[in-house]
Amino acid sequence: MQYEFLKQFPKRMKHVGMYGLLMTNSLQKQIWKNYGFLKMDEQLNIIFALLLYIMEQSLKEENCTLDDIGAFLDHLNTTYFFKNMSYDDCKILGDYIINVVLSNEGKAMYFDGYDFEQRAYKIMNISYIANKVIYVDSEVKRTSYYLTDDGYNLLLSTLEIENNMKLTIHEMIFKMHLEKQSYDKAVDEIKNVFNLLRIQLQKIQEAMLRVRRNALNYSVADYRELLEGDIDTIDVTNQKFKSYRETVKKRARELEEQNINVKKLSDEDEEKLNNLKIIESYLNRGIDEHQKILNSHFDLKILYEKELELLAQMSLIQRFSLRTELYDKLLADSSGLQRLDVFFRPLFHKEPDKIYNLNKTLELQRPIRKKTLDEEEEILEFDEKEWQEDIARKQREKLIKYEQSLTLILDIAVEKERVTLEELRNLVSEQTELQKILIPNVDIFKEIMVELIKSKEIDLAVLRKEKSEYIVEDTLDFQLNDMILSIVDKDDRKRTITRIYIYRTEDKNGVKFTNVCDEQGGYRTILCSNVEIRVEM
Repeated sequence: MQYEFLKQFPKRMKHVGMYGLLMTNSLQKQIWKNYGFLKMDEQLNIIFALLLYIMEQSLKEENCTLDDIGAFLDHLNTTYFFKNMSYDDCKILGDYIINVVLSNEGKAMYFDGYDFEQRAYKIMNISYIANKVIYVDSEVKRTSYYLTDDGYNLLLSTLEIENNMKLTIHEMIFKMHLEKQSYDKAVDEIKNVFNLLRIQLQKIQEAMLRVRRNALNYSVADYRELLEGDIDTIDVTNQKFKSYRETVKKRARELEEQNINVKKLSDEDEEKLNNLKIIESYLNRGIDEHQKILNSHFDLKILYEKELELLAQMSLIQRFSLRTELYDKLLADSSGLQRLDVFFRPLFHKEPDKIYNLNKTLELQRPIRKKTLDEEEEILEFDEKEWQEDIARKQREKLIKYEQSLTLILDIAVEKERVTLEELRNLVSEQTELQKILIPNVDIFKEIMVELIKSKEIDLAVLRKEKSEYIVEDTLDFQLNDMILSIVDKDDRKRTITRIYIYRTEDKNGVKFTNVCDEQGGYRTILCSNVEIRVEM
């Protein structure tokens, strides 16, 4: 293909088509003029305001009947537009927007996007809303409307980004607003994140419906794209959402503890508290949505594999003509009628003849039920929870060794104001216990020295400021800056350290450590570059 930028052109044109069909169904209609909406701008504003209302009702899983739509348009008119319309007029206008503009009077809507790779137009179906039957007060039958996948995309596709990046970007923006304590903006972003989760779940459900109807109509490329989207969604949510929820709970608790009587909070603090509660509710719903996506992800995988296996089995069935393979041959040789049962036997799936085995009479017969119960009561010795706890325990023990080694280096550096790796070697070479603390094993000591050399200069004031402003996820991995802050804050003398400088010396011979333990329990000799560590109090 000559022009690479024309790839995926039909996908782009579907977004254009969603706007184009909307305008086609809306323009040049007399009903707009009857109610005073003469300009196209006014008409589109009303349509999109109604779409946003339907989306909000869909997200809240609340009903959205024509009565609700009429009340919403009546409120907009009396508050903002001030057209000469009654409640009944608003209800008629809402019925027109739903059934004519958005539903095309019940006729399917299509838009053709030219596929430059296939050199042909690709017909794409567009549907903004769908409906379902509900019962109000358990008796009155009503129709409730909700947005489809296209309807959501129409409202959410104004950013020029890929679908698999939308969730990540909105999650990053939400995290940024949360760190800056811009809770009103964080509310909008967490709603966008939840919208994308709901869209992903709806895509999976629609894909399962298509597979059940005909697996051949659902391509492997669509299946792979959906699964990759599921993986991206699952990767972003769950642990991160739980971390955000704990942070939000903590900040809300801090606001409540400032004054037990919430009425005495300032208006600004009260608004922050309300926004935090909204964020927490959406995070809870997001975690639930994540679980639904995870379950549906595996359900779709199992369903698709099963349907494909059934199709493959159908392809193995041998078909033949009764006229040529049966009738004509019987007419040519009527003796075949005596063996006709051979032909029809496979049609009835006849059970194989049972053969009595005399050897079984000599065996000790055991109850079949008891054997089945014994097999069911087999205990799986592997405990995943204990295994995870064991890994975490080993990692914590390893972190303690990191901390002890780094504490020893800082203690000697504070005492002498500066210390080199060669001086440390001379100090611990005569004391085996000190060397075990300084170098628990080769890998730990190597990682500490590499991180120190990479840092060059460590400003503790900057580290404290970053730690107070940013949300840091708990981890059992070695983090040099966090560990230095933890060590310094435990000792009054080390707390006076303001900066730490680390640089290589001009000594080219290096520093040699002997009898150093490695991960496998053996002993090795290691040669390191000479490094000087200087602390500024």
